[in-house]
Amino acid sequence: MDGVTVRLEQAARVNAELLRESRVLVVCSPEYFGYMAGAIKDLFDRTYDEVRPYVAGKPYAVVISAGNDGTGALTSIERIIAGYRFRKVQEPIICTGEVTDEALDKCRGLGETLAAGIDLGIY
Repeated sequence: MDGVTVRLEQAARVNAELLRESRVLVVCSPEYFGYMAGAIKDLFDRTYDEVRPYVAGKPYAVVISAGNDGTGALTSIERIIAGYRFRKVQEPIICTGEVTDEALDKCRGLGETLAAGIDLGIY
């Protein structure tokens, strides 16, 4: 889509500037011990104070690769994101067990939906 740039970044490489400049945030995390990956938590910890005033209302979605049911990781992510005041625009995708082609198709669909929203000026 014209005007839409997709960036796939490891959480450790994301900084406050990148979060401020992004139009949409998709948080993707494995579920470890019923919680989000430590790198995702670190990203939130490192950027909260600097970014929070600039991201209120910014759209987000969540994707979790779960060893359990994913609800612990999702709850933790959404609790932190509520503090940032991001705005959920898509229901979370939780892939349990092995990542299947069906799960990957859901993720592609999520990306296409968000890109179309940006392209149309919805986000």
